[in-house]
Amino acid sequence: MNNSVKNTARLLWASLRALLVLTVVTGVVYPLAVTGVAQGLFSDKANGSEIKADGKVVGSSLIGQAYNLPLKKGQETPEPDLKWFQGRPANGLGTNSVNTQYKLILSGATNRSGDNADLIQWVKDAKAAVVKDNSVDGYTVKPSDVPADAITSSGSGLDPDISPAYADIQVHRIAGKNGLSVAQVQKLVDEHTQGRTLGFIGEPRVNVLQLNIELKELVAKS
Repeated sequence: MNNSVKNTARLLWASLRALLVLTVVTGVVYPLAVTGVAQGLFSDKANGSEIKADGKVVGSSLIGQAYNLPLKKGQETPEPDLKWFQGRPANGLGTNSVNTQYKLILSGATNRSGDNADLIQWVKDAKAAVVKDNSVDGYTVKPSDVPADAITSSGSGLDPDISPAYADIQVHRIAGKNGLSVAQVQKLVDEHTQGRTLGFIGEPRVNVLQLNIELKELVAKS
């Protein structure tokens, strides 16, 4: 009987020591080590890839933002503010109806199949809007010029980037709305066009938030 109690006590003590050691290693040492490495080598990414303007954080390079005009009375969907570069459509985004203490946007895709009537209509409407909004005096956008990312949502609805082709067809509109030359705006787009990661991963892209920050600065100098 005494041996049984001693063995039980020994096992409990060993278990307790293992628990304490693993708690310190996995709950303290490992998180501190990972945090230290992340902050030391990848501080920008570890802190959310923040983008700052005028000394303030205005967003993340990983999350797209909308550039819309304030809602008018009776409007349900805001109109785009056409003096800014526009990102991809965000038809898949939802609103928070559970915890209404916070005004949240729910990320997501449209979950519509390719032959869904709603999706087809959204694409048609988006293409017509892109053609109309970006056709200005001396420059006409043809439906065949509109790239896919200008009229379709991403899987998250929060894609921060657009294709160089979509940025290019907005150049004339942006120049006219902001009193800039087409060459100035095109140069801005070219400077903010990123190539494929490591030369072969993904597609060339333009970050809309970074581009609009530089556009704002350019307009202020003009």
